[in-house]
Amino acid sequence: MIAVVDYNMGNICSLGNALGRLGAEWRLTSDHDEIRKASHVILPGVGNAAEAMANLRKLGLPEVIWKIRRPVLGICVGMQVMCRHSEEGNAECMEIFDAKVKRFSEEPGVKVPHMGWSKISNMESKLFKDIEKGSYVYFVHSYYAPLCPDTIATSRHSEMFSAALKYENFYGVQFHPEKSGAVGEQMIANFLSL
Repeated sequence: MIAVVDYNMGNICSLGNALGRLGAEWRLTSDHDEIRKASHVILPGVGNAAEAMANLRKLGLPEVIWKIRRPVLGICVGMQVMCRHSEEGNAECMEIFDAKVKRFSEEPGVKVPHMGWSKISNMESKLFKDIEKGSYVYFVHSYYAPLCPDTIATSRHSEMFSAALKYENFYGVQFHPEKSGAVGEQMIANFLSL
């Protein structure tokens, strides 16, 4: 069973549809035992990093997530709260990935938020098996993780940033695989095969 972490911050409908198309058995839960016993854990995220961390702490989930030794995937804000810190609300985060999340600079010709289809490159992980280099995925975000030792894929919006991160059994993607068509579906399938 796949545990989709329920902390009031996720795009659950689209993610559930994507998992359903892959025939995956999943459950939306904040129950510590269910999360610990799951074969895979997904931390979805839409919204504010400080609010996300407050919700996770209120439910006692950071301590549970830190100890998981099965594959864990953070999506968008779910990835950002797995970093050290976020400028969004000056949030201290879970410190799984060695990155401090920053806001995109407002510059001429650069729209914030970064929203729409962008190319991902430098893909170095089983998460991207059978996905062509330079594939397009769907992003919606104003904050990003800079390039760091945990970066396993990059994209560009005014500057290069981490499109995906990995540390041990923890993975994070800044884009929304559940909204990224066949490429995103392949990536979710790859995660479920880990």
